[in-house]
Amino acid sequence: MRKKVMVFGTFDIVHQGHLNFFKQARALGTSLTVVIARNINVGRIKGNSPDNDEKIRLDNVRKTGLADLVILGHLNDPYQIIREEQPDVIALGYDQNSYDKPLQHMFPTIEIIRLKPFHPERFKSSKLK
Repeated sequence: MRKKVMVFGTFDIVHQGHLNFFKQARALGTSLTVVIARNINVGRIKGNSPDNDEKIRLDNVRKTGLADLVILGHLNDPYQIIREEQPDVIALGYDQNSYDKPLQHMFPTIEIIRLKPFHPERFKSSKLK
């Protein structure tokens, strides 16, 4: 049985931490979908716009070759992509803390797994900018 894993993020500067994140997520199933946050939503959630446009970020993640599918999230409803793609597992990064409870509440049949950090003192986008 195929087990579909989904991750979310801005991935403004794809670095070793992200590559490790994708590899950890991929190991949880048979396919990996990476959802790239839309420019407008990054600004709304993080309070500042990403350095790179969403299409550049999408292309950069595709170039890693670690995901089976790399797609942009929805503009208005961040949960719509989950309903459309129907993953078996959502893997969250060590620093994606505010998403656990809403995801578990809205999608009780989807397994939510928190992944381990990979040298966050060195490989964190905010530190690399």
